[in-house]
This record gives sequence, structure tokens and C-alpha cells, in this order.
Amino acid sequence: MEAPGVGSGAPPRLETVGRELRAPWAAGVAGLVFATLFSVSMVLFYRQPRAGSSAAEIAEWYLRDRGRAIGFVGVYLTPFAGIAFLWFVATVRSRIGAREDKFFATVFLGGAILFVGMLYGAAAAISAPLAAVKFQDAPPPSPDVFVYTRGLAYTLLFVFGLRAAAVFMIVSSTIALRTGALPRWVAYVGFAVALVLLFSVSYIRAIVFAFPAWVALVSIVALRRAHAERGHLPARDS
Repeated sequence: MEAPGVGSGAPPRLETVGRELRAPWAAGVAGLVFATLFSVSMVLFYRQPRAGSSAAEIAEWYLRDRGRAIGFVGVYLTPFAGIAFLWFVATVRSRIGAREDKFFATVFLGGAILFVGMLYGAAAAISAPLAAVKFQDAPPPSPDVFVYTRGLAYTLLFVFGLRAAAVFMIVSSTIALRTGALPRWVAYVGFAVALVLLFSVSYIRAIVFAFPAWVALVSIVALRRAHAERGHLPARDS
């Protein structure tokens, strides 16, 4: 006698479909978590002393409990933002599956890893003086040190990180067009935003939010599509 489900094509196929439908849900949730955590951490980092602040203003911010709390919340949110983004990438690859092109798959994954690496490096650079003051009883950074660490963080994020994100968006949009994983208009929006990030030569703070906004858009579309597909899933026989 055959075991239940063996020899019958329907249950295995339903289980396979169920696994495929879980991927868009996981990608959508992970993408929204990343977009939220990334945006909040950037807002908190931007609340550090402004460029051109005097030594007294910088020292006051670093020695205040409130200022340090704001900085550390941003620091500790950043790793979870990176983890959520990697989870988003993994679930998107799971959704594409065997249909993905090896060349695009390599650039897709490499761009994602490079972006997370640059994000972590930028967060480490901008938070290093804060950690030194908090945990090593170091004096507040001088204006020169403050400007240097901020410049390093901005270079890692705006010059390298955003370009890795742009490459990721271009490849993701290309894969979406070739596989039909996303509506064409979402892919075209991805191309447009990626070109802006790729060729931008300024440190405009608002531009950094373009990438999480696109990831949030992709996530919402994925969740809506998963909901629609789940509604067409035939009921399993008891």
C-alpha cells in the first residue's frame, strides 16, 4: 500500500505551491522591516551635531545622556536593518528559484552583500566616537575628529553603499522584467531610482531614503500579489 500522498500528484503539488506562496509574504515582511529600521536609524544618525558645530556644542551633545541614547538607538537598529535586508534578498531568490540567470544572480547577491557591508561600515564610523566616550571614558571628539568620522561615514554610505544599492536595484528590476516576478512599472521605477543613485555626486541627506522607499514598494506589491495568489489556491482535501 502506498503511503498517504505517494502516487497522488495533488498533495505534493499543493505543498509546493504553498512553499512558493510563503516566499512573497516573507520577502514583503522582511522588506518592510528593513525599510522601517533603516529609515529610523538614518533619522537618528542625522540628529548628531550639525556641520560647523563648535567644540563646545559637540562636547555638549556627546556628554548628554539624551544625545548618547539617540546615537546608540541608531547604532543598534542598523544591524537589524541589515539582517532584515539579507532576509529580504534570500526570500526573493527563493521566489525566483531556478528561473534566475547565473550572471544576474551573482551580481544581485553581490550588490546586496556590498550594500550591507557599506551600511555597517558607515554606522561603525559615525558611532566610533560615541562608543569611545561612553565605554572608554574618552573625551568628546574635537571638531576635526568629528568632521573626519562623519566624512568617512558619509563616503561609505553615499559613495559606495548607494552605488551598490543601485546595482542591486538594476539587477532586481532586470530579473523582474525577465521573470514577471513584479509588475513592469515597479521595475521601471527601480531603473529610474537606480540611475539617480548611481550618478549622484552630492551628499543630499534625503537621497539615502530612496532605496528603502523602493524596497518598501516592492514589498507591498509582493504582499498584495501573495494575497491574491493565496486566494486562488485550491482547498486541500481532508
